[in-house]
Parts: sequence; structure tokens; C-alpha cells
Amino acid sequence: MNSEQVLVLPGWQNSGPQHWQSLWQDQFGYQRVAQHDWQRPLRGDWITRLEEVILATPGPLVLVAHSLGCQLVAAWAAVSRSTARIQGALLVAPADTECDELRQSLHSWCPVVRQPLGFAATVVASANDPYCSLARASTFANAWGASWVNIGAHGHVNAESGLEDWPQGQALLQDLIAR
Repeated sequence: MNSEQVLVLPGWQNSGPQHWQSLWQDQFGYQRVAQHDWQRPLRGDWITRLEEVILATPGPLVLVAHSLGCQLVAAWAAVSRSTARIQGALLVAPADTECDELRQSLHSWCPVVRQPLGFAATVVASANDPYCSLARASTFANAWGASWVNIGAHGHVNAESGLEDWPQGQALLQDLIAR
């Protein structure tokens, strides 16, 4: 698989330069799906943008999503006719947009889409993620037909988690690609 066939899907407010997604993009040449508005994410707009990028990118694709990007994958898969183009998705630290802390800011992302994705996926969850409990991450994984991995206490699995380029995550991605 070519590096340009791996699409990086950051969550709300994008992924900064020290986030593992940005480091992977720099290190491996993965393609970031840039959204039109990172601060006020509207589900329909984000789905449309993802569909545009998928249709413009040749070959089978792998999605690497973080936080709200995970909800984007589920919402997109529920409405797209392009899901057969996806070889797999690594869904890291899914945001629980139905929780009290996020519901008001991310109202267009409720309810969470809970149906099988139609392609291989792995949900990666942290035991102390402030935006999604392990129980909810497991619920999402089950609804999406994904396997799931508890990586222990790593917060929201972002730059503040101190994972740097997160080799464990890269190993999970390579395992998903090899399936």
C-alpha cells in the first residue's frame, strides 16, 4: 500500500504538529483530509469532504481516524456508496459526542451512528480518556463491527499523552493493513 493511500482523519480542532497523526503524516507521507472548518465541525460538511477525497484518491484506502474523526468514519460509512474502496480503518480514541461535555459543542454529531462499517476496523481506546469511557468505546466497536484494543491509561491518545510518533499505533495500523 502506498503512503498516499492512507488517509489521516483528525478530530475537532485538527491535530497539532506534535500529535502522532501529524508525525505519521510527516514520517510516512500519509494524506491528511483537511476539513473546511475545524472549529465548528458539521457532520454533513465533514462527510461531504471525506467523500470528495476518497473519490479523488486512487486504489484501496486505509483510514486513520482520531477522536471526532472516528465518528466521521461511522457517519460517512452509513451514507456513502464508496465503502468498498476502504480496506480498513484504525479508529483511535473515539469521541463520545453524546456525553454532556461534548453534546452542546458537537450537536450535529448526535446521535452517534451505530451500524456496521462494512470494512475491517480496529477501535483503540484509553482507560482514562476524558471524552469516551472504555465501556462506550467498546459499545461503538461492537456496533461498528470492529475489533477493539484497550491501550491502558493514555488520556485522549493525543500529543498531551506523550506518545510521540506512537510505535504501538503504527504496529496496529500495519496489522490492519495486513489483514
